[in-house]
Amino acid sequence: MAKYILKRIALAIVTIWAVITITFVLMHSVPGNPFATENRKIPDNIMENLMKKYGLDKPKGEQYLMYLKNIARFDFGESMKQDSETVNQIIARGFPVSARLGIQAILIALIFGPALGAIAALYQNKAPDYISMIISIIGVSVPSFVLGSFSIQFIASKIDWIPIGGWGEFRHTLLPSIALALMPLAQFARLMRSSMLEVLGQDYIKTAKSKGISRFAVIMKHAIRNAILPIVSILGTTISNLVAGSFVIEKIFGIPGLGQFFTTSVFNRDYTLIMGVTVFYAIVLISMMLLVDIAYTLIDPRIRLTKEGH
Repeated sequence: MAKYILKRIALAIVTIWAVITITFVLMHSVPGNPFATENRKIPDNIMENLMKKYGLDKPKGEQYLMYLKNIARFDFGESMKQDSETVNQIIARGFPVSARLGIQAILIALIFGPALGAIAALYQNKAPDYISMIISIIGVSVPSFVLGSFSIQFIASKIDWIPIGGWGEFRHTLLPSIALALMPLAQFARLMRSSMLEVLGQDYIKTAKSKGISRFAVIMKHAIRNAILPIVSILGTTISNLVAGSFVIEKIFGIPGLGQFFTTSVFNRDYTLIMGVTVFYAIVLISMMLLVDIAYTLIDPRIRLTKEGH
């Protein structure tokens, strides 16, 4: 198992390096100047000082090596547009907001998604199954920003206790968390239903029932534990996507998360902030996937045995 984990860690490091390299090349391939403005021309001496300050006057190879060294120290540099603020400070201010929103959304999805899927499988072709699948279809089909706008129009505007936007108390997070959670919730429900139906038809389930074990014990100890494995396999990507934040949802509800800063940086051509946030997102995503891979081997020993057998 240790060998398998070390391989996954090495692969994660290589993937992060590839993302850093691709991001660097793409950003330095964009035509134009990050300090240029449409309204007025910056004097040559000021432009020269700005290029020197951010190391843009050096050869591309030297810039790349310096950028790798800075990232190794987890230093993403200074923002080119935010006054006297580093990218690290912006991430430290915005990420906890996005993380809180994402964690609440993933908890909602994990609590209700597998439960809906299990109920649908246990009552196949009956009313609970149809209701669960209707919810799943809505969750998969309707984008989160549509759900967010709908909830503002028909829920927040009707209930004084739930604010339309802003950030602070738990009630500010309720509607955006639900809007973010519905799509992964629907995916979990659909996966759980199909996996549960397959597991319930296995011989070991029939054997457990023939031994006189109660239906509840068979479902909880055998069926759900095995049926939930497909959800675990996509959990890393889902968590990282939600924790990183939804750009559109944060914009709709006026949430000061990291996604809002990233969107602004694109319009402002803030190269250091774009690169820093992109690499940070990549690190979060890959780290989550690595943790899920490790957790998957602990939940299902067959994965560990297969990998060690190669």
